[in-house]
Amino acid sequence: MALCGVCWTPNLRNLEVLQSAKNSNTGLKRNRRLWQLTSRKSVTFRGCSSSLKSPSSNVEMEEEDVQSNNPSVSMEDESAHVKQFKWNDFKILDRVSIGHGGRADELVFEAVVQVPDSPLFNQGVVLRRLNTTHAQRRGRRAIEVLKKLVRRRLLYHSYSMQVHGYISNNLSDDPYSFTLVHGCHGSFSIRHWLQQSDWLPTLEATLALDEESFRRVGDDTTGGPAVSRQLRLIRILMRDILIGVNYLHSHGLAHTELRLENVHISPVDRHIKVGILGNAADFYEDGTSNSSAYSTMDRRQMMIAFDMRCVGFMMAKMVLQELMDPIIFAKMKSFLAKGNDPSSLREFFVTTLNTNSESGNTGVQILDRNWGAGWHLLSSLIATRPSKRISCLDALKHPFLCGPRWRVAPSMDVIRWGLGSTAVRISEEYIYRMPQRQRLAHFIELMEMLNPCPKPNCWLELLPGKWRLLYSTGKHIGLTLRQPSTRALIGNVHLTITRAPEANNTSSLSFTSDIGFTAITSKDWPHNKAGATGKLQTFSQFRLVAGKRLYLKEEKKNIGKFSMGEPDAEEGLVEKLETKRWKKVVPFKEFPSSLPVAKLVSGEIEVTMSMTDRVESPGNVIGEVRKQIPQEMFDLSKLVCGTYIDSRLLVLRCVNGSALLFTRSSFNYKSM
Repeated sequence: MALCGVCWTPNLRNLEVLQSAKNSNTGLKRNRRLWQLTSRKSVTFRGCSSSLKSPSSNVEMEEEDVQSNNPSVSMEDESAHVKQFKWNDFKILDRVSIGHGGRADELVFEAVVQVPDSPLFNQGVVLRRLNTTHAQRRGRRAIEVLKKLVRRRLLYHSYSMQVHGYISNNLSDDPYSFTLVHGCHGSFSIRHWLQQSDWLPTLEATLALDEESFRRVGDDTTGGPAVSRQLRLIRILMRDILIGVNYLHSHGLAHTELRLENVHISPVDRHIKVGILGNAADFYEDGTSNSSAYSTMDRRQMMIAFDMRCVGFMMAKMVLQELMDPIIFAKMKSFLAKGNDPSSLREFFVTTLNTNSESGNTGVQILDRNWGAGWHLLSSLIATRPSKRISCLDALKHPFLCGPRWRVAPSMDVIRWGLGSTAVRISEEYIYRMPQRQRLAHFIELMEMLNPCPKPNCWLELLPGKWRLLYSTGKHIGLTLRQPSTRALIGNVHLTITRAPEANNTSSLSFTSDIGFTAITSKDWPHNKAGATGKLQTFSQFRLVAGKRLYLKEEKKNIGKFSMGEPDAEEGLVEKLETKRWKKVVPFKEFPSSLPVAKLVSGEIEVTMSMTDRVESPGNVIGEVRKQIPQEMFDLSKLVCGTYIDSRLLVLRCVNGSALLFTRSSFNYKSM
């Protein structure tokens, strides 16, 4: 909120004397000594400069810094916009909008200004009465923040709710109450907007969005399906929020209270208002930067990371409407609290959200656009480690928040994410004709070229966890056109990797393959695919060492033309790497003869099977399951190396050269 007021203290008599002295120039000169006396009694008077001109050069900013730190600066400029009201200056309305609901220590009123000489005459305002010591501390803190941000008051007014002044009670009344007078910006917070059934068209009409509004986010189209319209609106809201938060961070402040219910939209200037800033915290504990560099940087980084995590949760709720349900939002926070990496949130939402929900999974479609750029931004905002969270400036340059008219050079991390997201989307379509298989093999080869973790130590950190099998370049996973005698319906296929209990061998890992299936005993496929459920488990010990994957050019001539085998993606990969676009991305100029990999040395294998009901021919059931699943998931010793890994995806190569693509289901931080 844009604050213009005084920092209240219980000694209101001195404040009233000072206010009356301000109204007369002679009185101000005559009472300058009185101000010096009363200021020693802890009466703090803070306001904003009378000039609305923002600094246009570094020289002006330096001059303003000197003036703000100079105690001889006149108080006339700082108090020019301070307005003291009385209760009889307002007509109290008989309603309070839900968007302005206060806390337990606040009383909120809506009113209309009845002072004819006031520029606010007949305008609606909000009166927020602070009754407790903690609430009054928030009011005083909000005015202290105003003093820090006074040099760029235009931005402050744009991204915070304007406070017009204060109401000071008489000494005969409750001397420990303080009332702020601030603007009524459309009454609704973003949370209450999103809870409306027709929030999208109503909010578009309220903000009067036009082609010029969309050009500000790099888009040149209007209208379209609901997914495109919601994506444009989210870009506008998110960019406004990030600009306002970055404005605070650049002035050494953290918001600490970024929630949808604290953020309002003003239909007047069409900007996001990020609150009164009563709980804004300084990066420096004592208000200066004299502390040690390490502690200062650590505190600053932690406070910025906290704000960015809050922005991430706000973005998640704006995009995924299901998260407005407290139960589902609690599930997501519980998922993250267990140590799961935010990069696997898509896997969590796809399995958690109802596919028949009212929103029709519009949020998932929005985050899937542009090669899954939305999921990347969301995971970067709420990263588990504070040091890994994205900053406001980097988020504003992220491809998800930039329309097609803006050419944004993506980072290597975004390129890897896009390749992996595209491979996941193709595998989920379950169309495995030769063009799709060639594209998948091609994307996997590119991912291996850009592997961010070539060293075994990095693999030991990221490997532990539960991985779900998505695709195999060597075998068609699932049912085919065969007519088997015993039918089996394959469920999820997981590979669970944990650190071995031996403390003296840190590179030892335990691999457990879990294959869930349902055996259907009837001759024909019934409509209800019920049957005897079972699980096939394979366990083996592995040792992880450094290795290399060799690319033998002479082997190209001997590759067979078997249609269901692995497509020859290497030849197409060489051609693509020679293009100008990929030469800027790939870290080498020509196709390499070898790449570093994590070599897997296997030990003994144990196989177990369990079923809920008895079947006539369990051997036939196992045989049918083995025909539908890559053999490497049964015989783990055929896994020879890992060629790609990040916090979300895993690629393992087998003896025959085929690749297995996995996505993370859960992250095992305890084993790290």
